[in-house]
Amino acid sequence: MSTRAEKASTVARDTTRRIAMGKRKGIWKEQLFKYVLILCIVIAFVTLLALIIHSAWLGRGRLDLNLITQMPSTLNPETSGMQSALWGTVILMVGVLVTVVPLGISAAVYLEEYADTERWWNRFIELNIQNLAAVPSIVFGILGLAYVVREGFAFGPVAYAGSLTLAMLVLPTVILASREALKAVPDSIRQASYGMGATKWQTVWHQVLPVAVPGMITGTILAMSRAIGETAPLLLVGATTFVTFNPDSAFAGAYTAIPVQIYQWASRPQPEFRELAAAGVILLIVVLLIMNSAAIWLRNRYSRFDL
Repeated sequence: MSTRAEKASTVARDTTRRIAMGKRKGIWKEQLFKYVLILCIVIAFVTLLALIIHSAWLGRGRLDLNLITQMPSTLNPETSGMQSALWGTVILMVGVLVTVVPLGISAAVYLEEYADTERWWNRFIELNIQNLAAVPSIVFGILGLAYVVREGFAFGPVAYAGSLTLAMLVLPTVILASREALKAVPDSIRQASYGMGATKWQTVWHQVLPVAVPGMITGTILAMSRAIGETAPLLLVGATTFVTFNPDSAFAGAYTAIPVQIYQWASRPQPEFRELAAAGVILLIVVLLIMNSAAIWLRNRYSRFDL
């Protein structure tokens, strides 16, 4: 009996020692992973801050009202502005917003609440949405040129053609983010609604969507932030690099955008235009911050539940 007790005690001590060593090793790995993540965040933040500071310093002489009140000029860079590009960007982003939000949220609601995952076509749709999120933007530009500008919709080189192309680019992001927001809604909310006699549509419209709105708006913010900085797709679908007038509308007239105007100025050898390009970068960041601030306010405004 004593021998068995000694063996059991030895095994227990060895097991306890191995558990303690594994725990210490796990804590060490966890701390290392934590510091690596912090380092990555610091590198990304410092890089972004350095870019903003460099652009602000280089373009400090042109950060004035002329930048947003004057039209582009190749003869007088000292007074040249980007009013046409600013209005073109606003029109483009409004077009993207009114197109991608209904389509993206509707697709997410169908795939998450109604689609039968056993059906092959639903799995095929989900697979393609995930793949489209990684497709380069230039591919969407070619698609927009072929089926939005020339054939198919045949809008021509107008602002809404650019909006529709950018909407196709960011649509997978909105769908994926909206689906995750719907997944985060507790199933108890759905079951309680069904228990009160509500239909599927009434449950989705009155209970599920209001809870998922903050997450959906977050996805929309990410999508719009990507769309506002795209240049290559716009160049393919008709955005002109030099426009000295504001667009007539989303469906008529030539247009340009802030990234396209920055590209046009940065490609010129004169230092005055490099200064204008740097000031344009700061203006683009300001427009992006204003747009995101409005979206964040809406997200907080419609956050009805604290999950």
